[in-house]
Amino acid sequence: MGKRLHTAFIVGLTLLACSFSALGSEGTLGANPVVAVEQKMMTTPQAVVLGVVEGLTEYLPVSSTGHLLLAEKIMGIGEDPYQSPAQREQTKEAVDAYTICIQAGAILAVLWLYFGRIKQILLGVVGKDSTGRRLLFNVTAGFLPAAVLGLLFNKVIKSYLFGPWPVVIAWLLGGLAILAVSWRNRKRNQGTRLGSLLEDMTWQMALIIGFAQCIAMWPGVSRSLVTIVGGLLVGLTMEAAVEYSFLLGVVTLGAATAYDTLKHGQLMLQTFDHYSLIVGVVVAFIAAVVSVKWMVSYLSRHGLEIFGYYRVAIAVATTVFLLTTKMIWIQ
Repeated sequence: MGKRLHTAFIVGLTLLACSFSALGSEGTLGANPVVAVEQKMMTTPQAVVLGVVEGLTEYLPVSSTGHLLLAEKIMGIGEDPYQSPAQREQTKEAVDAYTICIQAGAILAVLWLYFGRIKQILLGVVGKDSTGRRLLFNVTAGFLPAAVLGLLFNKVIKSYLFGPWPVVIAWLLGGLAILAVSWRNRKRNQGTRLGSLLEDMTWQMALIIGFAQCIAMWPGVSRSLVTIVGGLLVGLTMEAAVEYSFLLGVVTLGAATAYDTLKHGQLMLQTFDHYSLIVGVVVAFIAAVVSVKWMVSYLSRHGLEIFGYYRVAIAVATTVFLLTTKMIWIQ
């Protein structure tokens, strides 16, 4: 019961933070030289779909960003031909902020499922658990590369890589890479599970994984994929690599969620509303709990190969979809 109350408290604080930071300067948009966005609420089914997609794919090595961009395009979210170019740009920023803010649900799912490990880290902060303190240091080391490079290249990445074709390319290349690694490991290891535990991880190993995480700034690559593979390459067991990926994700996704909420929160809630945000976060939380539980069980027995086939398949299917819709539009 204590854990559930603790999580419920965090959920409430997260939603309040999103709401108040977004509304902090409400009513001042008229003074902004950028054209105000026309009120256009997101429907409940759309919010549910985005929440499900976010929750199911955030920690799977398939790229949540790529799936969210595809879902937005299929449902036509943010695509209004009657808007001016300035309004379309603002709507795109609002949609991007929304899909990042509902990551709060996926973050809370890991806090819920790994409450014992989070508690250990917190005890390490106050000097009561040496293993927790070491793990906190390693998570921080893994986060730093993405924090620095993300701030430097955030605008460039959103301008040039947040589109369907870059995602398709990343899906395909990532899928082929997974299959190549899986086939190689199958021949070399024959299912052995040797490696270091999370408690034995060094800061050098964490830093290497952190730089690998930066590759996932390309939408479609998948943060989970590169951090899990990075963990395996530096010598962690599959279980340790997956758990570290989850813990690193809490910090990385939390920072991205806070940054976009503070920067675009007001615009997001003017374009959509509080209710859409709450629905997205809650549904993402539920879907992420299911996804993480399944993933941990599956990877401990089978490995990553199935995700390689999935990525190749969705890359091909999305290519057909994009080409078909373009041909229909031309006709």
